[in-house]
Amino acid sequence: MAKRDFYEVLGVDKSASESEIKKAYRKLAMKYHPDKNNDDKEAEEKFKEASEAYEVLSDKDKKQRYDQYGHAGMEGAFGGHGFTWDDFTHAGDFSDDGFGGIFEHLFGGSFSGRRGSSRQRNRGEDLQISLSLSLEEVNTGIEKKSKIGVKDSCDACNGTGSEDGNVKTCTQCHGSGRVMQMTRSLFGQMQTAVVCPTCHGEGKVIKNRCKKCSGEGRVSTHKTINVKIPAGIQEGQYIRLRGEGNRGLNGGTNGDILVHVKEKEHDIFKRQEADLICEFPISFSQAGLGAEIKCPTLGGKVKIKVPAGTQSGKVFRLRSQGLPHVNSTYRGDLYVKVIVITPTKLNSTERELLSKLAEFDEDKKFYPSKGFFNKLRHFFA
Repeated sequence: MAKRDFYEVLGVDKSASESEIKKAYRKLAMKYHPDKNNDDKEAEEKFKEASEAYEVLSDKDKKQRYDQYGHAGMEGAFGGHGFTWDDFTHAGDFSDDGFGGIFEHLFGGSFSGRRGSSRQRNRGEDLQISLSLSLEEVNTGIEKKSKIGVKDSCDACNGTGSEDGNVKTCTQCHGSGRVMQMTRSLFGQMQTAVVCPTCHGEGKVIKNRCKKCSGEGRVSTHKTINVKIPAGIQEGQYIRLRGEGNRGLNGGTNGDILVHVKEKEHDIFKRQEADLICEFPISFSQAGLGAEIKCPTLGGKVKIKVPAGTQSGKVFRLRSQGLPHVNSTYRGDLYVKVIVITPTKLNSTERELLSKLAEFDEDKKFYPSKGFFNKLRHFFA
């Protein structure tokens, strides 16, 4: 089943402000929250659908990508499995109005009091790195290696955090790391999962902590990661590497690595989304008589016919000679602006030829057009 448009999901226009998007999501979240719709799978899916839409539209970078490419621009943003509650980063947006508490027990993959595992709860931190790409690399896509410092499983205790392997399940929370307590909310009284006071959320009790990792179950190290960068990616976009981040405490799951993309400045081309722009110098004779020039592109040189009488600043459009769109077969265009170059050093022969040309120019009396003088008069009015 095809995904619905995120603006349609929230019931807002593309021109909606941040506050309007937030208000629309809050209304849907209250309507479809699982605690108000016991065992209603359809309501649960609508709640998750609205949350995914809000995650994208409330994030400036994600919203820009979505507005430009639609759902195709979100591929890879939430990993191969799609949106999960681990991807929802905006619960804090509602902390000031008491609404944020309804999200507390969702993270870790649980609904309405169903407890997530300690491995999910002890998820490691996400890490960020930046990679600088040339336009040639953006044009073709590339796989790059990068070395990064991470927290990985401690080899001395096999990630358990215990010196002697003696790890006991917490008797109060029975290993969940959370206990249930009755709280009041917008929906009336409800059970909410809170951090277990005995094990402080770890789900287990360690008597003799590992000396190497101080009981964390992880140590600092370095590793090399492979990053597959799709063709056409833009500066400011990022790639999420699932499970490549820091190891969680006491055998918890790994966080992710966010690879932010930067672009190196190119010697010839300037980029505008998928289009490229460049300037190409031509001589007086080429502009006046016409010529065939060989213009550079990212894929090699192509021929352009410059008609006789071409003026400096004329722009030629070369279709599909720009950059590819992400996850698409379509390409942008290349815009070539020709600049007539005035020579600065002349030999005697060139000077003589230009002097003869000047005589012809005098005979033809090249004066500016009336339109030029009208514009000039308006400018100084």
